[in-house]
Amino acid sequence: MQIFKILLPQEWRELQRDRETAGAPIDLQDGYIHFSTAAQLRETAAKHFAGEKEIFVLACDTEQMEGLLKWEESRGGDLFPHLYGQLDIRSVLWHEVVSLKNGWHQFSDRIPMK
Repeated sequence: MQIFKILLPQEWRELQRDRETAGAPIDLQDGYIHFSTAAQLRETAAKHFAGEKEIFVLACDTEQMEGLLKWEESRGGDLFPHLYGQLDIRSVLWHEVVSLKNGWHQFSDRIPMK
């Protein structure tokens, strides 16, 4: 199954360089790496990345995270995937740059709505 992680450009460059990450500052604060499902992704971008001109969306393989991934209740009672460990770049299936236009992030068709 694919889940999605949003990173800022510098965070993506650091993951490429270091080959793994403990996540963004919010992830470090919360003690786990926040992910979204395809259905949750656009709302996550709007809520936590509003105004960011460029974000990177990483599609990640849950099978590479066995034992470290937990589905926990969060916003609106939805279950969100949380990784309790490092995100290894080998879990990233593909990534895409998403730009801001007219105040909204413009996701490609490659990123599913659900």
